[in-house]
Amino acid sequence: MKKNLWRMVPFLIFMVLALFFWRGLSLDPHEVPSAQVGKALPAFKLPTLESDKIFTPAVLRGHVVLLNVWASWCAACTEEQIFLMELAQKGVVIYGLDYKDHPNDAKAWLEEWGNPYRSIGSDRDGKVSIDLGVYGAPETFLIDKTGVIRYRHVGVLTKEIWAREFLMRIKHWEAQA
Repeated sequence: MKKNLWRMVPFLIFMVLALFFWRGLSLDPHEVPSAQVGKALPAFKLPTLESDKIFTPAVLRGHVVLLNVWASWCAACTEEQIFLMELAQKGVVIYGLDYKDHPNDAKAWLEEWGNPYRSIGSDRDGKVSIDLGVYGAPETFLIDKTGVIRYRHVGVLTKEIWAREFLMRIKHWEAQA
């Protein structure tokens, strides 16, 4: 009897592993939890890409904004840029965070693809992005009027994602005092 139980052990281990792998395949890699959602932006002070001004969380306060993390070396950011330009033309307030990029490369990329950003912080060493919990570019954060992170999207921002995930949240946070 004990011999038969020992023969079942490899099968049971296989079943447990199969269950874990099956569960992992059903997860959406774009739904990455963020410890920062619901918290104020971390304190930072960065040079802006476009001038000698300073980019801080105070710049983002006073209205509901998007903070888009991007880089000139990011192929997916190019795909997203066309839609960001459309949003900016419609009056959506977008700020940028240039992630681990050389300022000259970023400026050249913006000249080629357009600049939808009101201001861009140059996060050359990636420390601010790490404090935000960024895994890579592109990522987009929805920031409320008081500077609190209300939503985070990992990956390319598309029209479908905008309509499904951002519009209702923006309307809600704009209505808040």
